[in-house]
Amino acid sequence: MSDEIAAPPRLEYVGFWKRLLAFAIDVLILVVISVPLLLAIYGRAYLERARAEGGLAGFWDFVIQWLLPTITVILFWKFRGATPGKMAISAKIVDAKTGGPPSTGKLVLRYFAYLVSFPLTLGLGFVWIGIDRRKQGFHDKIAGTAVVYED
Repeated sequence: MSDEIAAPPRLEYVGFWKRLLAFAIDVLILVVISVPLLLAIYGRAYLERARAEGGLAGFWDFVIQWLLPTITVILFWKFRGATPGKMAISAKIVDAKTGGPPSTGKLVLRYFAYLVSFPLTLGLGFVWIGIDRRKQGFHDKIAGTAVVYED
């Protein structure tokens, strides 16, 4: 038996267009779940108010649009390695150094690093996925994660 440490597996990184498709699937699922809930709570006036004023309509609007998605995404990443959209394209999130599952701290950091990838850089952090050798967006680089195809 050898005392050698095994090299991390060769990873096949998921590119921009596949990741965009996974994101679209996740957004569609979120809309299909959240809009009926918000309409049930706030009524049809919610749509007009949201369109005219923007912002949040109240406590449940915050819970349904911000809190639950945050918790759900991080839990999917932690226990499944991917959101439903990433699962649909056979992708998962891994630790960029080891190829293994990222720590919970890295996953939380990755989620909040989306702010750097999209709104704060006008989308450059996501476009970077198409340029980067390891197909990492800014959020992946900040958290030390990568998105790869499942074995």
